[in-house]
Amino acid sequence: MSTELEWSKLSFGYIPTDYNVRCYYRDGKWGEIEVSQSETIELHMAATALHYGQEVFEGLKAFRRKDGKIGIFRLEENARRIIESAKGLMMEPVPEELFVEMVKKVVKLNERFVPPYGSGASLYIRPLEIGISAQVGVKPAKEYMFLILVSPVGPYFKEGFKPTNICITRRFDRVAPKGTGRWKVGGNYAASLEAGELAHSLGYSAVLYLDPKEKKYLDECGPANFFAIKNGRYITPASESILPSITNKSFMQLAKDMGIEVECRHIPVEELSEIQEAAACGTAAVASPIGEIDDLDTDHKYVISKDGNPGPVTTALYNKLRAIQLGEEEDIHGWNTVLD
Repeated sequence: MSTELEWSKLSFGYIPTDYNVRCYYRDGKWGEIEVSQSETIELHMAATALHYGQEVFEGLKAFRRKDGKIGIFRLEENARRIIESAKGLMMEPVPEELFVEMVKKVVKLNERFVPPYGSGASLYIRPLEIGISAQVGVKPAKEYMFLILVSPVGPYFKEGFKPTNICITRRFDRVAPKGTGRWKVGGNYAASLEAGELAHSLGYSAVLYLDPKEKKYLDECGPANFFAIKNGRYITPASESILPSITNKSFMQLAKDMGIEVECRHIPVEELSEIQEAAACGTAAVASPIGEIDDLDTDHKYVISKDGNPGPVTTALYNKLRAIQLGEEEDIHGWNTVLD
């Protein structure tokens, strides 16, 4: 069956595909993998996911490689991260082997939706686990549903790989200290919507949050991690409130491979005046270079890109990661799962 999509014009949004896959945890064990063509789920009105936020999810991508095969980037890392998220919300973790099997299955079932090599698009994979037990009391569910949907997507930022401006505001916290920030849960993103919409209304692509305790140090950058280049070193915030980005982890390894010193530490706001490059990074955006960071509370503007172009180190890291994802360069760390 042919797929008539303009691959190079895809937005980062939902497009219906042929199948999704599901699995249920009941009676103390995970059941068989089910293949579904339905875009809806049947859920009890008293499900813990709806009332008490028992919901965790992941995001990863599959690519059509240069050799024509399909590669899934850092599959096992996503499997491990959703396990940690589930544990944090007292949910039954999806075993790594089951997660891997289901991701491979849903990609193969929807192979015709994997964008062609060279299109700049990819197949976004969204695993989701929810508590489905009917409960009114505040306690963990006994039953869970795990499902995976996929959708072909274009770049997360429509501007592409060029600098955008972001802002800082102390009016909002994304998460609480020692809260759910280190896990990928829907509530974190719901809490960021108001600040994000404010930023967009003012012409910024994202909010750079400060640490929720002291408001002194850089935290996350909207839906992504933040990194900067300072005097040839790769620096990124260290915080218990930050989701450990798999893309950021990959960039740190690539930086080390290039002989660049990596520092994961507290970064005071004022240090922004000393950096030469900066970017937001994550599965969706990969890397989004930052041109200027405006502090809305102090009216201070930190101009990062003097010429309006991405910095050389950010560009090199982005190109290297993309080349590995697309099978253009050797995958020395074994990050890609290549399907038969």
